[in-house]
Amino acid sequence: MTGMNDLLEPGQLVRLPDRPDWGLGQVQSNINGRITVNFEHEGKVVIDGARVELMPVFDS
Repeated sequence: MTGMNDLLEPGQLVRLPDRPDWGLGQVQSNINGRITVNFEHEGKVVIDGARVELMPVFDS
């Protein structure tokens, strides 16, 4: 899976549609499709961008 995940940069806000309970997340890094995100209610999580599509948030 590629697309929006390829465009994510550190500092951007995202949500994980399958886990709305995790809340808003901030991208920490995006290296070779491995995206580290710090979520409000889950903490730091490494996402495999090839398997999971994160949704950018433009107004929190």
